[in-house]
Amino acid sequence: MLKPVFLAAAFAMLAGGAYAETKTITVAGGCFWCVESDFESVPGVKGAVSGFAGGKLANPTYKQVTKGGTGHYEAVQITYDNAKLPLGKLYDMFFRSVDPTDAGGQFCDRGASYRTALFVSNGAEQQAAEAAKARAEAELGQKIVTPILQAGPFYAADAGHQDYYKSNDKVLTRFGLVSKAKAYKKYRNACGRDQRVKQLWGSAAPFAS
Repeated sequence: MLKPVFLAAAFAMLAGGAYAETKTITVAGGCFWCVESDFESVPGVKGAVSGFAGGKLANPTYKQVTKGGTGHYEAVQITYDNAKLPLGKLYDMFFRSVDPTDAGGQFCDRGASYRTALFVSNGAEQQAAEAAKARAEAELGQKIVTPILQAGPFYAADAGHQDYYKSNDKVLTRFGLVSKAKAYKKYRNACGRDQRVKQLWGSAAPFAS
């Protein structure tokens, strides 16, 4: 009879070692609904959570962060399978999904909370982030202002901001009472996110339609 330790190892192999390969990174790319929507479509990504990172205030609210003064970025915590999606590729996709030359926000969203950033928690992430930033800068031929910061606490936004891009819950907007999913699509188009990303990155932009 196999000993428990061997049974556990065999089970992990049969499961594809997914548990051992699951990792998490935090990025800030402007509107967190957009970043969450983009990266949840990537094969190898297991999920994405909208929230806040980089500030000093514990458990900030959305209103506090967007008002300014908390030091937080709108951020997304991405959980992925490193066996299927290498970290370097994930960072490459991130840079090509934003305008990393803009230090004042992203697209129509202006202010400190909408700036871009990569939050790293160890040497491997730091090295991969720096390499991806160098590749992006060389390809773009412009100065990239996206900082690479040491990760601190990540605070998930309230439930109303999670999966906004695909929610059928109704919200009142200038377009009337519509689903969050419809409001999101109208906001993203009006904000010019995809248009600007495609202008910068062309066919290398992974999410711009």
